[in-house]
Amino acid sequence: MPTVFRLDGYRFFFYSNEGEPLEPVHIHVIKDGIEAKFWLYPDVRPAYNHGFDARALRKLSMIIEDHAAEIEEAWHDHFG
Repeated sequence: MPTVFRLDGYRFFFYSNEGEPLEPVHIHVIKDGIEAKFWLYPDVRPAYNHGFDARALRKLSMIIEDHAAEIEEAWHDHFG
């Protein structure tokens, strides 16, 4: 599970086995055992959410938008 970055107690990461065929670029976020997955394209939006409230999801969406280039670069570095 490569970690892309950490911020405000959240860990932003992806799993090394992201499906076959490989799913589109996305990021997982975890904090205190709560996890969500966000698609980056065509716009940042949750793919699933297992416990974050609406306020946290908005915050996470903004963080992901701000770090989208870093996330995409890490994705392509890892998956080729």
